[in-house]
Amino acid sequence: MRQEARIRGQWNVMYNLGALSFYFFWIVAVTGVYLFIFFETSINGAWQSVVSITEDQFLVGSLMRSLHRYATAGMVVTVTLHLIRELYLGRFLAARSFSWLSGIPLLWLMFASSIGGYWLIWDDRAQYIALTTAALFDTLPIVVEPMAFGFIEGARVSDRFFTLLIFLHVGIPLSLLLGMLIHIQRLSDSNTFPERGLAAAVLVALLVLSLVHPATSGVPADLNKPLQTINIDWISMNTFPLVNLIGPGMVWLLLFSLTGLLILLPFIVPSKRRVVATVDPDFCNGCGWCFIDCPYDAIDMMPHESRSNHMQSVVDTDKCVGCGICAGACPTATPFKSVNKAFSGINLVDEKNAEILARVQASLHEKSSGKVLVVGCQHGADLKHLESEIVATLKLECIGQLPPSYLDFLCRREGLEAVLLSGCASGNCFHRHGIEIQEGRLAHEREPHLRYEDVAVRVSTLWTGKGGEKLLSEEVVKSIEAMNNER
Repeated sequence: MRQEARIRGQWNVMYNLGALSFYFFWIVAVTGVYLFIFFETSINGAWQSVVSITEDQFLVGSLMRSLHRYATAGMVVTVTLHLIRELYLGRFLAARSFSWLSGIPLLWLMFASSIGGYWLIWDDRAQYIALTTAALFDTLPIVVEPMAFGFIEGARVSDRFFTLLIFLHVGIPLSLLLGMLIHIQRLSDSNTFPERGLAAAVLVALLVLSLVHPATSGVPADLNKPLQTINIDWISMNTFPLVNLIGPGMVWLLLFSLTGLLILLPFIVPSKRRVVATVDPDFCNGCGWCFIDCPYDAIDMMPHESRSNHMQSVVDTDKCVGCGICAGACPTATPFKSVNKAFSGINLVDEKNAEILARVQASLHEKSSGKVLVVGCQHGADLKHLESEIVATLKLECIGQLPPSYLDFLCRREGLEAVLLSGCASGNCFHRHGIEIQEGRLAHEREPHLRYEDVAVRVSTLWTGKGGEKLLSEEVVKSIEAMNNER
C-alpha cells in the first residue's frame, strides 16, 4: 500500500505543479532556440519565415512550433493553478511569504513572455495584440507619444521594431528563469523536474496535441486594413477582450489591484502563533541530521560555541516554519539513554520531544492490553474518532516530527503492539518532504532509523490526507484483527 500511495502521488498533476512549470519552461526554451534559428527578424519576413518553418520543414518545424505554443499554455495553466493551490493551503504566511512574494512578479513576466511570442508571428492576431497593447500603454502617464500612432500608420513599424521584439522575447524569459530560481531559493532539494513517468506522459500528450491540432498562422498583419474576426488564445490573452469591454484604464486598475492584493495577503491574513525550532548547544552533538532533513534550508552547521573541534546546528528563524522535522531527526531525542532523558539537541519551542513522549505514555497507560497508536499530522485526516479503550492517537505538526526511537521505546517498554502512521496524502506533504523523510527512516534509508526488526513489523503507514477518516478506521480495524490473530 505504501508503494501504491507513492506512485499515485508521483502521477498526481496537482501535486507536481511547480515541477511541471519548470518542465514546460525548458520545453519552451529548447523549441524556442530551434525556431529562432530559422526566424527572420524583419517586418516583411517575420510572417513568411514562421509559415516556412511550419510548412516547409516536413514535420519537424510544425512540431517545434506547436510544442512551443502548447508548452507555453501549459506553463501558464500550471503556474496559475500552483498559485491558487498555495493560496488555498495557506502556504504564503510567515517564513513562506518569501516564496509567495517572489513568485508574484513572475506572473507578469510569464504573461509578457507568452504574449510576446504572438507578436513575432505578425499575423492578424499579432495585429490585434499590437493595437490592444498600444491602447493599454497609451493610458499610462509615462508614455509621452501615443504608441497607437505607430500601428495606425504601418509605415512607422520597421525592422528595428522586430529586433526589439526579439530582444524582449529572449530577455523576458531569461529574467523569468532567474526569478524562478530566486523563488525556490529558500527551499532545499526543490522539485524542479516531475517524475520520469509523468514527464514522459506530458511530453507525449503535447506531441499528440501538436500532431492533431498543429499551431498555424493567420493572414499576414496589415495595419492599413481593419481587423476581422480574431481567434483569441484565452489562456495567454484572457485580459485583452476586457480592454474593449471596460476600457484600458479599468483593466490596469484590475491588474494592479489584484497584484497589490496578492502582495498584501501575507501581511493582512491572520495566522496562528509562529512556532520555530530551537537548538540546545549542551545536547547538540553536531551530527548534522537535522541540517540534512530540513525542507526549508533553515538550519546551518556552525562551530560549536563551547566545544572545540565540534559542530552544532543553528536555526535561521526567518526561514523556519516550525514543521518539527528537525526534532524528529535528532539522535539525542532517544528515550533509551540513561541520563538527561528529557533533553535533546533540537526541539520546537512549544512542543519538546520529551513532552510528546510523556503525552503518549500517559495516554497508553489508560488503555487496556493490545494497545494501538495512530500518529497523524495537523494537515491530514482527523484522528479523534479513532480513540477507544485500546487505541491512542497523537497529532504532530508533521509526521516527520516523530523520532523513530520513540516507536522502538513504546513498543519495547510500553506494550505497544501496533502503530499506524498517517498524515498528508503521499506526494502532497504540507511540509514538502515529511512523508518521504519518515519513510526513509522506517526503511533504514536515512538516519535516525528504527533499531529493532520486531518493532518494524508492527509499524504500518497510510497516507490519506484530509478526508481519509474512513480509510484510517478500516486500517485500524485490520491492525487490531491481525494483532488478535497473532495471539
